[in-house]
Amino acid sequence: MSDTLQLLSEKLYDGNAPETAALVQQALDEGMGPGEVLTGGLVVGMDAVGRDFKAGELFVPEVLIAARAMHAGMDILKPLLAEADVPSAGKYAVGTVKGDLHDIGTNLVRMMIEGGGFEVIDLGVDVSPQGFVDAVRENQPDIIGLSALLTTTMTNMKGVIEALEEAGLRGSVKIMIGGAPVTDAYAKEIGADGYAADAATAVDVARELMG
Repeated sequence: MSDTLQLLSEKLYDGNAPETAALVQQALDEGMGPGEVLTGGLVVGMDAVGRDFKAGELFVPEVLIAARAMHAGMDILKPLLAEADVPSAGKYAVGTVKGDLHDIGTNLVRMMIEGGGFEVIDLGVDVSPQGFVDAVRENQPDIIGLSALLTTTMTNMKGVIEALEEAGLRGSVKIMIGGAPVTDAYAKEIGADGYAADAATAVDVARELMG
């Protein structure tokens, strides 16, 4: 890895947004392509954040600060990635299921997944089964992430999967679930493709599902 990309990943990890943006520009000025800067700098930094978050060495506030730094870098890279037609790691739609208004979990997942190189579509909170069906039709994501923070709303995840089956769309998208009351056993029970215990694990699971 070049010294610039190494420093970029470190500044992102530290949550230094101005330095992250400056180093993205510096890497581009040195002749690196936007895809190389993304995967060799920003993704490397966010992967380190995710690893240490899982290990209990970083906490939510630090992850949010690192994600803010990542966005500062992405503001520069996004138009260049589009121009260069650089493929993303995949398209990921995420939302909290019907009846649930909690979005801290989905916000963290969105940031970590985006930091993993995915294109992310945030569907928001209180999303009905039909809302997920419409999102799959309109956006054609590779994966949808369903979140629930309550045992009472967790059951609505099954309704989303059933709605996708009825719409004939189940085969076109992978389904991941997560949230405080959700378990791997429940994911298997309702026919989801993957389960993530936390936002950092969600990136690993999404990458596995993309093969």
